[in-house]
Amino acid sequence: MLVADRIVRLRTVPARTGLSRSTIYRKIVEGTFPAQLKVSMNGTGWHESDIDCWIANPTGWRPPEAAEKMHASRA
Repeated sequence: MLVADRIVRLRTVPARTGLSRSTIYRKIVEGTFPAQLKVSMNGTGWHESDIDCWIANPTGWRPPEAAEKMHASRA
């Protein structure tokens, strides 16, 4: 059975990651934290699985596109 990936909002992310709101946004710009998704006209959130992946390896996390490019360049 498939389980839907929950969307978590900004108030949840600092509690899960230990990062401040400003640090989260800075890391998004740097490409070292998952970018948020537009979930409504004025709302954003993150896939919970993206946050879980970042928590599992915060220093090694890269956006999916960057990871695919790295693997392609090694081949």
